[in-house]
Amino acid sequence: MNITIKVGPVKLKAILHDTPTAKKIGEILPLTSRFNTWGDEIYFAIPVEAELDDSAQEEVAIGDLGYWPAGNAFCIFFGPTPMSREGRIIPASAVNVVGKVTDDATQLTSVAGESLIEIIPAPD
Repeated sequence: MNITIKVGPVKLKAILHDTPTAKKIGEILPLTSRFNTWGDEIYFAIPVEAELDDSAQEEVAIGDLGYWPAGNAFCIFFGPTPMSREGRIIPASAVNVVGKVTDDATQLTSVAGESLIEIIPAPD
């Protein structure tokens, strides 16, 4: 599923993978929420419940979209987190990798002053 992520002036194209958790996320879109940051990660609680699945990883890449079961949170990774080491991006704990930003996710470094994020379905 194609989606668009909007934070302030930044608008990014992304895709949700064909996984059970990603499908649950797709079903709740469009979504607007306040968000938090943790290093170069945006995260926010969403009304989805899922356990770790076959996509779960303890290390992610720039642009990965994750679902963090411990906080029922959607995560966007655009650089190192406080737990990252030696060029490796490490979430607080394992996340289901549910999608990928197809644009330059590092643009999110410019939205520190923003408070709202919008995720909407995009045409295929």
